[in-house]
Amino acid sequence: MYIYVLCSAGHIKRRFINMFEYISGKLIQKTKDYAVIDAGGIGYRIYSTMSSLSSLGEAGDTARLYIYMNIKNSSDTFSLYGFATPEERSTFEMILGVSGIGAKTAAALLSNVSTSKFALCVVTNDSKYLSSHTPGLGPKGAQRIILELKDKFKNVELDNVPQDEIFAADTDDSNEALSALMVLGYAKSEAERALAGADGTVENMIKYALKKLG
Repeated sequence: MYIYVLCSAGHIKRRFINMFEYISGKLIQKTKDYAVIDAGGIGYRIYSTMSSLSSLGEAGDTARLYIYMNIKNSSDTFSLYGFATPEERSTFEMILGVSGIGAKTAAALLSNVSTSKFALCVVTNDSKYLSSHTPGLGPKGAQRIILELKDKFKNVELDNVPQDEIFAADTDDSNEALSALMVLGYAKSEAERALAGADGTVENMIKYALKKLG
């Protein structure tokens, strides 16, 4: 929904507030692009990724999706996007923040590239994998995603982290691996435990941790 804020200069600005954390209810219908969930007598059409849709079960089952409300400013219309986990939603929001990338492209990317593989692609500059596995995403778009998001995987606040208890060595690579996991939505303590015993390159550390995280 929108709220209207009166600024100090007397201007009124419109700001968007995401109304939904998640929607939980009875699964009515599931297609390759969206699900319909009945919650409180209202049927919500929720667009999603193939991995999230496949986790919902069958019609009649109870379903829950973590919601992102996508607003088209040009027309003031909105659509709901839902995800099986908060981590996938967090990754979706990051991708949407890249200039020129819309909700459909972001959903298509995560339908074909897992959140863990996406993190590896960003950290290792593998734009070729992103473009070759995402319909509608060309090489330039994939390169732009990596360019605009790479620093986010490095600049997560790492204060008060007892790294000498977590990593075999206190290195820039271990910091970068921890940052990447936190950007994906994992809690600091959870990421630290997953990285215990990891060594080698940043990519190997992330692979090691994500395997433990499941």
